Amino acid sequence: MSTPLRALAVVATLGGLAFLAACGKPGASWQVPGAPGAAAATPVSITAPTDGATNVSTAGEVVFSGAGGAPAEVTLTDAAGTAVPGGMRPDGAAWLPATQLKWATTYTATVVAGNGKPAKVTFTTMTKPGKLVNVSTALSDGQVYGVGLPIVVRFGSNVAADQRANVERRLMVTSEPAQVGAWNWFSGSEVHFRPKDYWQAGTKLSVRLATGGLSFGGNGYGAKDVTINATIGEKLVMTTDDSTHTMTVTKNDQVIKTIPISLGKASTPSSSGAMVVMTKAQSELFVSTDPSDPYRETVYWTQRLTGGGEYLHAAPWSVGSQGKRNVSHGCTNMSTENAKWLYGITHIGDPVIVRGTPRKLAWGNGWTDWDRSWDEFVKGSALPAPTVSPSASPSAPASPAPSASNG
Repeated sequence: MSTPLRALAVVATLGGLAFLAACGKPGASWQVPGAPGAAAATPVSITAPTDGATNVSTAGEVVFSGAGGAPAEVTLTDAAGTAVPGGMRPDGAAWLPATQLKWATTYTATVVAGNGKPAKVTFTTMTKPGKLVNVSTALSDGQVYGVGLPIVVRFGSNVAADQRANVERRLMVTSEPAQVGAWNWFSGSEVHFRPKDYWQAGTKLSVRLATGGLSFGGNGYGAKDVTINATIGEKLVMTTDDSTHTMTVTKNDQVIKTIPISLGKASTPSSSGAMVVMTKAQSELFVSTDPSDPYRETVYWTQRLTGGGEYLHAAPWSVGSQGKRNVSHGCTNMSTENAKWLYGITHIGDPVIVRGTPRKLAWGNGWTDWDRSWDEFVKGSALPAPTVSPSASPSAPASPAPSASNG
């Protein structure tokens, strides 16, 4: 999508584009606004699907032309006359059903512009394919997340390179208030979305992965749509400095606590870079994968930072070194009291910044979305980079994981 960004109260993302407008409406038709004084009778034609078409994707859209500036009403019904809700795409390119269409079902689409003659087509969707690819996200409906939250989408098999732009256009993120963002393909089976700057505290997020019936290349098709609604909490950022062996915790840009910590020792250094909390657990069993340094330990108040197994966690065994020297296997050690306190105020997606260690955070080692500049991040999109509008920008600046590294 190459439409320039428009500043709106609620903005959505279609693929690599910056947020535009929300899509979908609880009704059978959509009124496309027209200019005052538009022609009373406006000819309109439906260009896709074509009349009588069969094997139409259940991710199909109604594309029409000729309405000009006149209001257009789009209606989609099944053979029984049951209306399908939907709305115009944010770029205005097509009318999009609010949910995936049914397999092997006949529908009739009607478009009327002004007082012109209705355009009408009848089509039938494809039969259910043999290979359905699961699409999932790490988000849970109704949850509160941190300001650094990336929206991580995983596919059960690789999306072909020539299909990624089409898939990206069907990954829709709506934010209120409006914020600019983009997608980045970490691999053929994983794509992430992040805003240009941290999410604004209190942002309402609505995510629709409209991939049900969408071709992923080869003989694979999306199994179903996924819809999630979530909220961004207060701005909480943790910054760790290896030179002082401390973590500074800020809330809404105000320091609320400084915590003595111990990072990875010379043989197992911690990663320096911009990370976020990926998962949280009150306890986890950490098991060494290094035969020369075996351990098996239940660790408490854990917060995962990398796919490779770096965590924030309680380490009562290293309290004497915390604030003084590095003795861990790569994790950020802190006292049980501090780890429990920190666990109690954080959310998945809260930023964690580590500085001064000899190891650089590897791209893709977890949710590393913030470890690249915006200009670099948008290069990972299959669509053109979004146009950044000052009025729409915020004001503020995985696959299965391997065994954890105990610290």
